[in-house]
Amino acid sequence: MTIGLLAHIEKKGAAEAVSLVVQELKKHGLSFLIEKATAALIGLSSNLDESNLAEQTDLLLVMGGDGSILRALHRIGRSHIKPIFGLNIGSLGFLTCFAACDYQRAIQCLADKSYLLSERSLLEVFLENPKKQTIPLGLALNDLVVSRGERSQLVTLSVAIDGQPLTQYDADGLIIATPTGSTAYSLAAGGPIVMPESNVLLITAICPHVLTNRSLVVAGQSTITITPTSHQEVFMNIDGRNIRLVRPEEQLVIRTASQKLPLVMLPEITFAEILHQKLKWRGSNLSKE
Repeated sequence: MTIGLLAHIEKKGAAEAVSLVVQELKKHGLSFLIEKATAALIGLSSNLDESNLAEQTDLLLVMGGDGSILRALHRIGRSHIKPIFGLNIGSLGFLTCFAACDYQRAIQCLADKSYLLSERSLLEVFLENPKKQTIPLGLALNDLVVSRGERSQLVTLSVAIDGQPLTQYDADGLIIATPTGSTAYSLAAGGPIVMPESNVLLITAICPHVLTNRSLVVAGQSTITITPTSHQEVFMNIDGRNIRLVRPEEQLVIRTASQKLPLVMLPEITFAEILHQKLKWRGSNLSKE
């Protein structure tokens, strides 16, 4: 197995983390390649960008936070999706296995192959123009967000599921999230947390004008269509990236992609434990720190 190393080079402590990981990989005799900006961080040379790195390796070890994993996914492209192992040198880190200080245990897990792959759903997003041409916009691990942009007024968005009208939202925007994305922006907007391998999609309004517009859980095989009203332009982004204007005569079409992202997880750490650690949940049946 060849491991690809990729770091968020602007993170504090990134250079030290990369250096320690490289030393530990060499200690275990593991084969690895390094992305060019990551290599330069510790005085090494490489000509590999993220896509080339993914193409030539079997697993990506991403050092950063959740944003670093999202960035890596979007840069490697759908044709080179590989298992991702996250080493957290960020803040929250729902998608990462280990903190940077646990790098030795992390590399030991890779050497022993004592990890699990959690198959995470991805959203496939399309734009349909007035000529009924369908333009692919990309994949999302967390969510698609439609918003009002810089305007201070609400937007009106009509939503249909599998071609059947659902409702019209008057809100600051709308979030279509995967189970993985249920702990991201959707959670902040009042959406539920769902287990990461659930076969569902979430529809969560951002500051809806009508209080009964609660977050909705729909089947993972559903196709969701979002249409702006006849006089408004809105903005959309995929995982906080690829911001694009959507005109009133256009539609966004969202569905679960056939591809999944294999995310490296530890067998002894459950999703409940992750919630306990990351969200500081407490209760009579949970151990106290």
